[in-house]
Amino acid sequence: MKRRNFIQSSVTAGAGLLILPGYMQSIKGANDRLNIALIGAHGRASQLYHHINTENIVAICDVHADKMSLAAAEFPGAKRYTDWRKCLEQKDIDAVFICTPDHHHAFINIWAMNRGLHVFCEKPLADSVEEAREVRKTYLANRNKLATQHGTQRHAHENFARVSELVRNGAIGELKVVQAWGSRTHNEKGYRPSEGPPPPTIDWEQWIGPVRMHPYNSGYFSAERPGSNCLNWNMFLDFGAWQIGDMGAHTMDLAWQAIDADLPITIEATGDSWNPEVAPSDHHATFTFPATNWRGEITLEWFQGTLKPEIPHSALDITRIGHGVMFRGTKGTLIADFTSRILIPDREGADMTYYNAPDKNMVAPEFGNFWAQWINACKGDPMKTTCNFDYAGRMIETLYLGLAAHQSGKKLHYDSSEGRVTNDPIANDFLRKEYRSGWVLNG
Repeated sequence: MKRRNFIQSSVTAGAGLLILPGYMQSIKGANDRLNIALIGAHGRASQLYHHINTENIVAICDVHADKMSLAAAEFPGAKRYTDWRKCLEQKDIDAVFICTPDHHHAFINIWAMNRGLHVFCEKPLADSVEEAREVRKTYLANRNKLATQHGTQRHAHENFARVSELVRNGAIGELKVVQAWGSRTHNEKGYRPSEGPPPPTIDWEQWIGPVRMHPYNSGYFSAERPGSNCLNWNMFLDFGAWQIGDMGAHTMDLAWQAIDADLPITIEATGDSWNPEVAPSDHHATFTFPATNWRGEITLEWFQGTLKPEIPHSALDITRIGHGVMFRGTKGTLIADFTSRILIPDREGADMTYYNAPDKNMVAPEFGNFWAQWINACKGDPMKTTCNFDYAGRMIETLYLGLAAHQSGKKLHYDSSEGRVTNDPIANDFLRKEYRSGWVLNG
C-alpha cells in the first residue's frame, strides 16, 4: 500500500478517528444514558467527573471512606462498594470507568469485559507483559460488542495527527529511528516501612488487592492534589512501573500513533542497577520492529530520568522538553512534544521536493472529546475508539518488555505470537507478576 493511501485509510477506517456530526445526538435520549460504575471514585476520577456526568453513575467503588464520601456527594444515587469484584456483580451496570492504582487495572479490565461491560481505563492498561497480553486477548475476543478506551487523553491533541502525517508521508525521508523520553526522576530505594495498622477509613486489604502484602504507610496516600497520588506509589514494582506506566504511556503514544507498530523482535535496556523493589529512575530501552508495508525495519528507544538521546543540532536543547519524541529519517528529523513539532530537513538532498503534503481531504479531522468518543462507541460502533485495548495493549506490552530486558541485563529476542523470550528462558519470569492466593487475573 502506498504511503498516501495508508494515511487516508487510517483516518477514514482503521484508526477510528471520525466522530460523525450529530452521531451523539441521533442516539442519545432520556433512556439512552449509560449506567457507569466508577471504580476508584475520587483522586484522578474527580478530575474527570465532568466528562461522564451526562451519564448515570450507578455505582462507586473506593477503598478510602473519606474519598468515597466526596464521590457520593457528587453521585448520591450510586451504590457504594470497597471491593470492585462485588461492584461488578451489580446487574444494571453497562460500563466501568477505572481510576484505581495501576496494579488493579488488568484485573478489573478483564473481569469487566468477561461480564459484557464496556471499559474506560486510566493508564496504564496493565502492569506486566503477561497482564497486557491477557487484557488485549480478552478485548480482541469481544471487540465487535465492547467499546474500550485507554486513558492517554493527550491523543486527542491535533499535534498527534499532524506528527503522524509528516512521518508517514515522508517529510523526514525514510523513517529509521524513533526516540522518546520522559524526565521525571525518583529517589526511592525500597517499599515504605510499616506505620502500624491502617486507620479504619482505609481498607488496606483491598488497596493491596492481588499483589503481595506490604505494611500500611500513610505516605502512599499523601497526594498534594487530585490525580497526583500515583507519584507516591507507582515507582514500587508491586504497585506500578514508575514512568513506564505513567508519562511513558502518554509520550510513547505520540510515537506509537506514527510508526504503525505491532510488537518488537529484540529488546535491550540499561540504566540504574536493578532493584527488585523499585523501578529504575534512569532507564534506556531499545526495541527493534520489523518492516511494514510502508516503512522498513526501525529502532524505537525509550529514555527515562536523566537520560536523553543525542541532539540532532547544536542549536537545540531538548532538556527543555520534559516529555518528547524525536523521529530520525534519511532526510531530516522531526521533534515533537504533545502540542507542537519542529521539522529539521538537515540531511543531504533534503530539499523537500520529495515530500508531498496531504490534500485537505486527506488530513485527519478534529478528534473531538476523548471521553465522549468512548461514550459514543458504547452506544453505537464499539470499534470507534482510537486508544482501544488492542492499540494500547501492544504499546504497554512493548514498554514492559523494556523493563524485563533491564532486569535481565541481556538483549532479548521475543516471539510475539507466543509472548515469550526465546534466547533467555529465565527472562520469561520477568514478564509476569506474583499474586496473592485467591486472586485470579482472568476471572
